[in-house]
Amino acid sequence: MATIQASSLLSPSLSSSSASAFPRHIRAAASKSRASHLSVLKLPYGNLVHEPSRKNPFQTIKSVEMKPLVGSNMRNDEANCNSKVVEELYAIMEAVADRSEMHKNIGVQRDNWNRLLLNSVNGMTFTAATMAGLASLSGGGATLLALKLSSTLLYTAATGILMVMNKIQPSQLAEEQRNAARLFKNLHQQIKTVVAVGSPSLNDVNAAMEKVLALDKAYPLPLLGTMLEKFPKTVEPAVWWPREVRSQHEKVGGGVERNGWSEKLEEEMREVVGVLKRKDAAEYVRLSKLVLKVNKILAICGPLFTGIAAMGSAMVGSSPWNGSWAVVLGVVFGALATVVNTLEHGGQVGMVFEMYRSTAGSFQLMEETIESTLKEKEVGERENGELFEVKVALQLGRSLPGLQNLANTHSPSSSTEFASKLF
Repeated sequence: MATIQASSLLSPSLSSSSASAFPRHIRAAASKSRASHLSVLKLPYGNLVHEPSRKNPFQTIKSVEMKPLVGSNMRNDEANCNSKVVEELYAIMEAVADRSEMHKNIGVQRDNWNRLLLNSVNGMTFTAATMAGLASLSGGGATLLALKLSSTLLYTAATGILMVMNKIQPSQLAEEQRNAARLFKNLHQQIKTVVAVGSPSLNDVNAAMEKVLALDKAYPLPLLGTMLEKFPKTVEPAVWWPREVRSQHEKVGGGVERNGWSEKLEEEMREVVGVLKRKDAAEYVRLSKLVLKVNKILAICGPLFTGIAAMGSAMVGSSPWNGSWAVVLGVVFGALATVVNTLEHGGQVGMVFEMYRSTAGSFQLMEETIESTLKEKEVGERENGELFEVKVALQLGRSLPGLQNLANTHSPSSSTEFASKLF
């Protein structure tokens, strides 16, 4: 009986095995194709599908484990944010390049104003003085009247043009635009360096925007309403940067102890700041005040002399006594006006004032940059000390030993050496 049951149990298994013997190679080929297909998918967090057990090839796949790609999503978000920052910086770079070109073109235009207006005014003054002299030699009648009126009109027109020129100071306007073009070009290079070398962030975007707006405020393009005061009551250095100076951190690795800073270097930078304040910045502010006083005197004398000459030319030939003095006034003060105008606008006194003021501003910017860097208590958050020292030395036109000697040997009471070798 037991033998019959065993045979009955074995016969189905043998029949099923014989029945499945034929398509066995088909199933093997299918399993190989599935395995090869799954091996191509390189997933970051292990196999998502459990392979069938080798002991039981007919084991069914029961579960599929899916893990969220958190790290990949974070990397994608970071990449998207970084690409957005780079796009914003490139947009700022385009605006900065456009502003630099605008200031350059307007600077050329206002320099042409200075030359053309000066030549026109001097030509009008010379012609008016010549007519006043010829009027005194004419016998009278229509010739005298024509020469008198022509001379008076030319002197009056020259007086009006001179008042406008002395108000706007075309040479100073041209210097402002040249400075703005140079500073915008420098800012363009700074942003380009940040994009190429560093890993830009939103702080870099905000800092670049603040610098652009500060430059727009320091060097406005329009003449009416926002033009800088050409004769200020108090002379101060030019300011073209945000008042809260942010030091640009450039981390340098490689095991540099204290990020390249030392007590000696910090003391050296403090001494440099002291020299800049006591000598360089103070000297250029003093020169700015002196040039401003000279410019004020010339700006008053020019229209005054042409006005006196206009009155003198109007009185030529009125009476024998008045006529002789009128000729003197018309000719002599016309010549004096020509000399004064040539000194003021041909010598570009307004440009010299703006140059001194901008130089004092560059020294003040250097002072604020060094002080803001030293105020940062964490040396790891500062710019690398050795790199910072090289930048300061280059801006002052000194070598590193020369900068160290300046800080070590400078005595506030006796030394007359300036920090900068460039100006």
